[in-house]
Amino acid sequence: MKELFEEIYSSVRKNKLRTVLTGFSIAWGIFMLSILLGSGNGLMNASMANFGNMLINTIEFGGGRTSMAYKGYGEKRSIALTERDAKIMLEEFPEVSDISMEMYQWGGKASYGNRFVNCNLCCVNENYALVKGVKLILGRTLSRRDNEELRKVIVIDDKAQKILFPSEDPLGKDININNTLFKVVGVVESIWSNQSLFLIPLRVGVLVYESFDYNADLRLITVIKGLEKADDIDNFENRVVERLSVAHQFDPEDKRAIWHWNNLEEYKNMLMVFNGLNIFIWFIGLGTLMAGVVGVSNIMLVTVRERTFEFGIRKALGAKPSSIIRLILYESVIITSLFGYIGMVLGIGVMELVNNYMVNNPSADGHPTFLNPTLDLSIMVSATVVLVVAGLVAGYVPARRAARLKTIDALRFNK
Repeated sequence: MKELFEEIYSSVRKNKLRTVLTGFSIAWGIFMLSILLGSGNGLMNASMANFGNMLINTIEFGGGRTSMAYKGYGEKRSIALTERDAKIMLEEFPEVSDISMEMYQWGGKASYGNRFVNCNLCCVNENYALVKGVKLILGRTLSRRDNEELRKVIVIDDKAQKILFPSEDPLGKDININNTLFKVVGVVESIWSNQSLFLIPLRVGVLVYESFDYNADLRLITVIKGLEKADDIDNFENRVVERLSVAHQFDPEDKRAIWHWNNLEEYKNMLMVFNGLNIFIWFIGLGTLMAGVVGVSNIMLVTVRERTFEFGIRKALGAKPSSIIRLILYESVIITSLFGYIGMVLGIGVMELVNNYMVNNPSADGHPTFLNPTLDLSIMVSATVVLVVAGLVAGYVPARRAARLKTIDALRFNK
């Protein structure tokens, strides 16, 4: 076996250009397949991360501005949803099993002692954490009594905890947010990647937001049940808008008075897009892999043709045809496996560099656009095995033909 590897090494060293060309076609095929699959997975993982652990079967409603005059009211009138609207939905629409309410207050500054952090506030009810899939780290989330009793309590994120409370327990401590004190009752995993978002009771936010000089916009996230078909969902949305048009006195045909966002439909559409993208990626990836297979096959044919004279000498010295075939096959397997591994490592390395860059440079809205471009190792190994088998077949057929030549014909080959 040692002599066999020495012969392979000697052959590779004598034919560096041929070896490099063979290896490049293999490594490039595996590298491109890694890049394509990793990119597809990175985009899909980022999209899934934007959903997080939040409930998918939700439809979000928010107030807008009217675009039509109605019953003496002019157009461009602002429509603001209220807790009363949430009560209407829960009581009059059996499809609604739960409702999360949220209202954002932008641009706050939280301080504790001589430490401070910029933050945004999200005024919510007790269902927010469940519907949005917020992960609790310490303490508790907000409760119904926090809203009913107008408690000035707050849930901060772990990013702010590290700055405001680097070496002490934050629970029970009072933090100052724009001259209003809130008691910390919980710590959650960061909801946004680039900014801190704190949670306070909705009714407290409604009472104190004027001191922040912000515009309030209450959003109602309805958790729906029993709606599977798109027509049923459209019918539900239209009935909700029609009912709200009665409560807020706007034309039910006015599409701008109330906006709504269907997370379930968005999720389904996203899955369809990524299924199509995966098919496209596999089509391109397999095409690239086949190009590598063709390259390996052609170069193995050239290799055997160039070494036919050498085979003649080996046969003249008593070498068996099987040893000649084995030499070619071993050389093919070693080169294909080595360069296939190199291509796979380079592909994974490039994907990790891209991932690190995207993580360290998040988008302005805090939502990742590329995340964890994982590669299925079994797929990459299978792709390498395909190239190895292609190299074996491409090397075996001409090597077997050359080994069967008479010694004198082999010595006169290409002469």
